Amino acid sequence: MQNQYRLGIDAGGTFTDFILADREGEVRIFKALSTPQDPTQAIRNGLALIEEEMGITAGEIVSNADLCINGTTVGLNALIQHKGARTGLIATAGHEDSIEIRLGHKEDGYRYDPEYPPARMLVPRYLRRGVRERVVSTGAVYTPLHEEDVRAACEHFLREGVESVAISFVWSVLHPAHEMRAAEIVREMMPDVRLTVGCELYPQVREYTRTSTAIVNAYLAPILSRYVAAVDGYFRGLGAKNPVRYFQSNGGLALGSVVSDQSVYAINSGPASAPQAALYIGEPWDLKNIITVDMGGTSFDITLTRDGRANVSKNIDFLRYRIGIPMIQVETLGAGGGSIGWIDSMGLLQMGPQSAGSEPGPACYDQGGDRPTTTDANLVLGYLNPDGLVGGRLPLNVTKAQTAIEAHLAKPLGLTVEQAAFGMFTIVNNNMVNAIRRVSVERGYDPRDFVLNCAGGATGAHITALAREMGIKRVLVSKLASGLCAYGQIISDVKYNYMAPAPVRLEGAAAAEKLDGLFRGLEARGRADLAEDGFGEERISIRRSLDMRYVGQVHECTVDVDPFALDEAALEKLKAAFHARHEELYTYSEPGSVVEVVNVESAIWGQVDRPKRMSIAAGAGADAAMAGMRDMIFTADGARRPTPVYAGHQLGAGDRIVGPAVIEEVTTTIVIEPGWTAELHGSGVYVLDYAG
Repeated sequence: MQNQYRLGIDAGGTFTDFILADREGEVRIFKALSTPQDPTQAIRNGLALIEEEMGITAGEIVSNADLCINGTTVGLNALIQHKGARTGLIATAGHEDSIEIRLGHKEDGYRYDPEYPPARMLVPRYLRRGVRERVVSTGAVYTPLHEEDVRAACEHFLREGVESVAISFVWSVLHPAHEMRAAEIVREMMPDVRLTVGCELYPQVREYTRTSTAIVNAYLAPILSRYVAAVDGYFRGLGAKNPVRYFQSNGGLALGSVVSDQSVYAINSGPASAPQAALYIGEPWDLKNIITVDMGGTSFDITLTRDGRANVSKNIDFLRYRIGIPMIQVETLGAGGGSIGWIDSMGLLQMGPQSAGSEPGPACYDQGGDRPTTTDANLVLGYLNPDGLVGGRLPLNVTKAQTAIEAHLAKPLGLTVEQAAFGMFTIVNNNMVNAIRRVSVERGYDPRDFVLNCAGGATGAHITALAREMGIKRVLVSKLASGLCAYGQIISDVKYNYMAPAPVRLEGAAAAEKLDGLFRGLEARGRADLAEDGFGEERISIRRSLDMRYVGQVHECTVDVDPFALDEAALEKLKAAFHARHEELYTYSEPGSVVEVVNVESAIWGQVDRPKRMSIAAGAGADAAMAGMRDMIFTADGARRPTPVYAGHQLGAGDRIVGPAVIEEVTTTIVIEPGWTAELHGSGVYVLDYAG
């Protein structure tokens, strides 16, 4: 029975999802309400649900699992709510305010808005201490490190109760000795604090980005360390024979010790697994271009894969803080099942970003919430089963939903409850469509060249409406859609990123030799780390990237390449790749201009065995799964029409349904609008096609 199971846990703002797979290919999904005040409690509650339904104790699951994987919003929530650790910064004297100067401009979208407020500093001014030292752009020491300044900073931090310290000096990536010596002093004088050293965490050229990344990491490190210690301890207590893995924002798994030290990698760990899951469920149709949308209780996340690869960003402003490390591109919008409907100062109906979350939740949850939400609208429209969500574990109160919509929206707007509910549905859809355009149209991709993949428990009610608005004709909805990110975790590999600065022009044998040496050194470290983690050479794969620009440009762009021998002749391949990428991004290139590299990076994967794919037996026809009729609304006039409802667990492979209809799975509801058809594939995926 050893290693019979694999367990994925994805903690969201409203629900925590559990995916349990066994070696026979059976995959089960469970949901428990998230417990933000104690995230580990949701894990206990979810495992109790599994025991209740399957008769398998938490100890039996964990002790017989090859991998237990956790995706967490702990870091994200701490950053959103500004509830991280009290953090101090040790910087080069005169550069203490680089995080406040922020390169002299505001974030994109607000650059010319004089009323846009400054970002809240994670390290207040009185906890930023400058030390006398200076390294210049050649890596030469201009001013030696004054160690007494570092000691004075530590004494100040001790008086102020600092829990975590970040160190970031100018040009430290070319001469790290000053930062490393300062780190030794901090460890000597402050042995109990978490320490982040900029040149170790983010060894890349760009002082502001490196400093900001180090601060975010330091701000979150104590929070993630305590969380990892609690989760690891809990699983060890259950008899876990293998260490818990944590999902990272870069799209791969890592040990808890790595997440504790490099907490910035765990910020967006939940939705980062969606692209991997999307590609996996799209394999039977050889689909490589997929937009995945994930609507939960609180937020709406969008990811995109093109030609089989997820978009990865570096050096971005995330929640108004510059982060340099590679992260799966996730566009996040405050639109979920708990998004609250309200009327603005101009008398217009708006949806979100305020959310009822899980406490108190939508009005129909009957847990004290009295504001109308997306879930309340979907219930009034007839899309959701009034007997309850999550297999009836969460009963819904239709009267409370109607009352909330009538009091706060319908009466003030002079509408019927049904019309107001459809207005709420339409507006939240438009908000989501605009966000989908940001990851597709605004980045040069035509959404009609993609399929739309459904993830999240609330998305199924909106998926065909979203696809219709985007002009997308095919939609995939897995039976595991409501826990797709947790599913993505259990089929993902271990991944680490290794970086180095490389200020070199792509000219001559010396440049090729330097780049080759840097890549070889990074990849040797990666192979050693993965070997220590139990991965043989046959399970290791590598992908390289270079930050490149034309000489004289201010900003560089990232170019991904497969590993190849880097000699002088190979530099032409790098140049060609850069010209092509530059033209793709900016519609032009300059083949006659000199190209230079700024930074290099190697992403290194350790391949993990995947559990068997879900398999669905052939069905007896959709009619056999029909559970009844329910009045539903599909038009703005609020008119109801009798609509068939199908029990998802009774549908088999090949069963086909013509819309309008609703398919009720245990943890999600799929609304098939008029003009759409749905057919269940043997892999457990509904394929929805538009024929209208």
